[in-house]
Amino acid sequence: MNNLLSFNKNNILSMAKQTLLLLVISISLPATGQQENPLTLAEKYFSEGDYYTAAYLYEQYLSPGKKRIPGANFPLNASRYKKGSATIHLTKFDVIYKQAHSYRLANYWPEAAAKYKQCFDKDSVKYADALYWIAVCQRSLGNYAKAEESISRYKNGYGNTTIPDEMVQKEKQTLHFIQSEIVRPDSILYHVQKLNTYVDSIKGIYAATRINRNQLLVTSTETDTSAKLGANPYHNRMYYAVTDNNVIQNLESVNIPGTDIWLNQGAACFNVDGSILYFTQWKKINGKTVSSIYYSLKKEGGWTNPVLLQSVNKSGFSSKQPFCSADGKNLFFASDMPGGIGGFDIWYAPILADGSTGEPVNIVGINTKADEQAPFYHASGNTLVFSSNGRIGMGGFDLFTAKLKDGEWVYSGNMGHPVNSSRDDIYFFATEGKGLLTDAMISSDRGAGCCLETYIVSKLPKKKIITGSVKDLKSKEPIADVVVIMKDADGNVVETTTSADGKFSFEAGDGIEKNKFILSKSEYKSNTSPVSIENINESDWLTDVINNTPIYMEKKLVIKVENVVTVYFDFDKSDIKPHSAEVLDSIYTVLIENSSATVQISGYTDGLGTVEYNNVLSDKRARACADYLIQKGIDASRISFESFGECCPVELELINGKDNPEGRSKNRRALINISKE
Repeated sequence: MNNLLSFNKNNILSMAKQTLLLLVISISLPATGQQENPLTLAEKYFSEGDYYTAAYLYEQYLSPGKKRIPGANFPLNASRYKKGSATIHLTKFDVIYKQAHSYRLANYWPEAAAKYKQCFDKDSVKYADALYWIAVCQRSLGNYAKAEESISRYKNGYGNTTIPDEMVQKEKQTLHFIQSEIVRPDSILYHVQKLNTYVDSIKGIYAATRINRNQLLVTSTETDTSAKLGANPYHNRMYYAVTDNNVIQNLESVNIPGTDIWLNQGAACFNVDGSILYFTQWKKINGKTVSSIYYSLKKEGGWTNPVLLQSVNKSGFSSKQPFCSADGKNLFFASDMPGGIGGFDIWYAPILADGSTGEPVNIVGINTKADEQAPFYHASGNTLVFSSNGRIGMGGFDLFTAKLKDGEWVYSGNMGHPVNSSRDDIYFFATEGKGLLTDAMISSDRGAGCCLETYIVSKLPKKKIITGSVKDLKSKEPIADVVVIMKDADGNVVETTTSADGKFSFEAGDGIEKNKFILSKSEYKSNTSPVSIENINESDWLTDVINNTPIYMEKKLVIKVENVVTVYFDFDKSDIKPHSAEVLDSIYTVLIENSSATVQISGYTDGLGTVEYNNVLSDKRARACADYLIQKGIDASRISFESFGECCPVELELINGKDNPEGRSKNRRALINISKE
């Protein structure tokens, strides 16, 4: 796959597709009258990586005699390749096979599939590899079942093949991955919409970053009408784009001074305050695309001349696709410079005060032996999004994610369908402060054309359920029929009841951590408990289950009519203790619920002290209980009391001549008899 892919798949095609189709149908008769050799030119263009032009030059060779046009209109200088070039010996179907490769590499999948089929049908032995490429084309066109059939035939039925088994296995794995992705239940949560243009002829708008709600910075292709004779008039440039309802209403060039016509510019980003523009410049040198990262400073009326970022550009290697982190500290980018793991790797470098960068660091945890490109870091979600063709995905480049954990980048996984497609999905951008897929933008060539276009991707949040259980404090057994109210920070409430196994659940919204539960059941003390998340189960495609820690309830004293209840006192005291107050509160409830019920209170002491003193103390204890109920509103006529001093102990106070403090505590009491009249 050629290096131009990462900027804009065959970027010279994006706006030029309509005119190139006319330009490349035939070759001119130059001023000298000497005719160019279409096959020789096709081979040269193929070697230069201009597969679109090569495909049509092969067609010119196969179908000579069509109307010719001036050669200067070609994107490359064709005057070097005259009839005197070395003779090329290819059969007709060899040429068709090369043409099929050209269409495939230019991402013209239907044309490529048709040409491969011509060759395979002609000679399935000589062109056995065509069946593999047919499978690739079918997969790219979404014909997954046919692609499976073709790749299986290729693997099992043809011995005269040259495609490495590793590539065949990866294609099979890709198809299996696609099949698992397209049936994902959560696909219904996604919405994918192409960012359209007000003029259908505008193509190839990609690598979009959001400046504000309605303005983007994008890369696209322009035609340079003043280009020198023989020079490629099509160049990638940066534009400001104004959007309305996902339609681009206007494109305005970002003018960088000192740009020559041979250079392409794009795949850019701003720093935090918009005062620095980081971007890529690239061109072909000796048939190889070489790219470097530059930056320009904002000035009144425009930008300064670009400055090469010395630390991230290494001589003889390419660096591209810069992205400035939201905190302004790091510049992420892709590069094939030494020290990496594969072809292009993801790197980052600290941004210095003047806008330049320090020494780059390779992100070891995510790079593969293939290509990783177009990094984007979403600080709000601590998520690095990048594109790779080195992992199993849906085909071509897919978007993947990684997280920063304890200072190390940890690979998370493929972003899945429909974020990814069976084509190339490369650039990603999401607004800070929102969810990663609340309103994201990706670049993909999944459409009918050949080029990368911008798509808006959003995903509805998964349904969230918070579930918990209620248990008895002492027995730890589940409690059924508990009324559970969930109250949020705004005071809104929802109510449910625990099931036989003590469990409850609610649908949860944002800010669930600020909610609280209010629990009640007649035999238990009421309980208010804040949400306390134990774990979150995210395994379901459509619903996340938030598990709350178990909530425990304590049984309360329940007194019924005709019960005899005991209230205990401290030594030489008649004060109502907290536990005694709970007992008396329960008696009060019984008296309110049973208007005919009455109570009789008997006061007692232990055996210490004089008889006279104990008679007084027991009277105080009986009166204290009566007064408590009267103060709560019970009519005094329903209460009678009597004191008995140290009479009638219920426990021995001396055992074998030794004092028994526990026994004495049981005798310091008041007996309350509840009865109906």
